[in-house]
Amino acid sequence: MPERSLLRRLLRMPERPPAPRLAARDAQRVIDLCKALMSERGEVSGARLAAETLQAYKTLDEVSLPVFFDLLAAQFVPDPDAVSSAADNYRESPIPANLLKLQRAVDSPRQELFRRVNMAPGGTTVLVEMRRRILRDLRDTPLWVGIDADLAELFRSWFNRGFLLLERIDWRTSAQILEKLIKYEAVHEIQGWRDLRRRTQADRRCYAFFHPALPDEPLIFIEVALTKGLSTTVQPLLDPEAPVFDAGNADCAMFYSITNCQEGLRGVSFGNLLIKQVAEDLGREFPRLKTFATLSPIPGFRAWLSAQAGKKDGNGDPDPRREQLAGLLAMLDLPDWMTDKGVRTALQRELPRLCAQYLLLAKSRAEPLDSVARFHLGNGARLERLNWLGDTSATGLRRSAGMMVNYVYDLSDLERNHEAYARDNRIIASRRFDLLARESLLVRPQEKST
Repeated sequence: MPERSLLRRLLRMPERPPAPRLAARDAQRVIDLCKALMSERGEVSGARLAAETLQAYKTLDEVSLPVFFDLLAAQFVPDPDAVSSAADNYRESPIPANLLKLQRAVDSPRQELFRRVNMAPGGTTVLVEMRRRILRDLRDTPLWVGIDADLAELFRSWFNRGFLLLERIDWRTSAQILEKLIKYEAVHEIQGWRDLRRRTQADRRCYAFFHPALPDEPLIFIEVALTKGLSTTVQPLLDPEAPVFDAGNADCAMFYSITNCQEGLRGVSFGNLLIKQVAEDLGREFPRLKTFATLSPIPGFRAWLSAQAGKKDGNGDPDPRREQLAGLLAMLDLPDWMTDKGVRTALQRELPRLCAQYLLLAKSRAEPLDSVARFHLGNGARLERLNWLGDTSATGLRRSAGMMVNYVYDLSDLERNHEAYARDNRIIASRRFDLLARESLLVRPQEKST
């Protein structure tokens, strides 16, 4: 097809090997149904055609799906001549009517197709799964970027706060949803039903956002522990045998896990809304709560340390500071480092300083390098405290040398902190964080006093 060949030349992509005839035929059959759904006939018998199109799409296998996505990317695009003509008219006469015509000309036909597909029962579920499949191979198939953009734009509209339902998850919740929590939990693995039951008892809370179109699918969920004082280690919060605390005496709500459940909704923001609403709800239920904070992982810390240790100075020569860091990393690789007093002392002296530097100063463009930090700081939280050996699980040691961090959500400061971060990428942090970062062995002498 000429559209497909043209797009591949424009993107300078190698031509995909020819698909098997059966896969090409199956993909084309679904495309033909999509075109019928977009026609005048589709407007008249929309629900029936949408269901037929949806059913046909669900029969595509791993061989025919990429062919279908290629055709969808190439054939359901704005008409270049119509866009050019509308742009010329608006340039010559920038009146609202011409602007509206231009907007309609540049609108992607795929978005209207997806809206019509969504008329069929189960349409939203299939479209979310379609985007998950697109995202899986998007890096290697940039031709599909338009499909991803169209779905993401629709999802940001369909899944806005006005449609989300906040529900508390407890032991009385349906087994179907409880099983999905065990499956989806991405921060601290749930070790079966006994573990899950402890996480839903009186001094624990679990909340999730749901959407009417996906009634049995949590979009995102958060786990909270009600405690006395700020928690600094996560293992007691995860212990299925931990005694149940009298929640009425709690003064802290510790958010220790937050998990996005639907990969197809990546980039649709739920977490900031969830944390703020849960904090408000808990504050009403427990008036003694004064602090809302996280006990968060630092997933990129060890990788950053390794990258720093491998760098050379400006002349390409070994850097003594980085040689010292390489020595620390060698200590971390010792199987018994936590029980060796000398090694543990050396690491405890240097790692918190390096971690503070990582969270405050390591950047990806202008934002923090750490993904968890970007999330919480973007929500208006404050970097409060580093916790040595806050997570001694195998995952915690491998990703962050056991370090964890508390972010504090002060409801009275959230908007101000968010604006400072959004406008200037300014990180709001406690004084102790700044002091620790300046003492890092990787901070240059002239930076320690600024």
